[in-house]
Amino acid sequence: MELYLLRHGIAEDSSLTGREADRALTAEGKKKLKEILRVAGQADLRPTLIITSPYRRARETAAIAVKSLDYTGELVESNSLVPNAHPQELWEEVRVHRSEQKLLLVSHEPLLSSAGAFLLNSSGLRIDMKKGAVMRIDLEGFSSQPTGLLKWYLTPRLVS
Repeated sequence: MELYLLRHGIAEDSSLTGREADRALTAEGKKKLKEILRVAGQADLRPTLIITSPYRRARETAAIAVKSLDYTGELVESNSLVPNAHPQELWEEVRVHRSEQKLLLVSHEPLLSSAGAFLLNSSGLRIDMKKGAVMRIDLEGFSSQPTGLLKWYLTPRLVS
């Protein structure tokens, strides 16, 4: 499986409701996401399934991915992708969808950097997962402990 981890784009500092989960993407965040997803699409990012955190900024990021990557499938929401979820929860979500060829997960920090290290079976690895960044990890098995191979990591700064 090709697994893609996508961090949401730049979001407003606070929402009108005051709830963290309601923060929306900014215009700059949307623009940078479109740029990075264009480049990721050139690297053959064509998800067979997109799963997103239920937080607004992640859902908006997933919606941009749907359009940018010509995705026609279902958009699935999962609480296993909220910011403070445990990497094991993310891994269990991946295992549920092990039949997918290219799975795109849209989520947040601190989950994505710790999940990246977990998926690469390198607990000491430190990853600086920037807003709007996307990472490809290839998985060959789905045992209780993942062993992935990092194929590439793309940040907005590299494409703008």
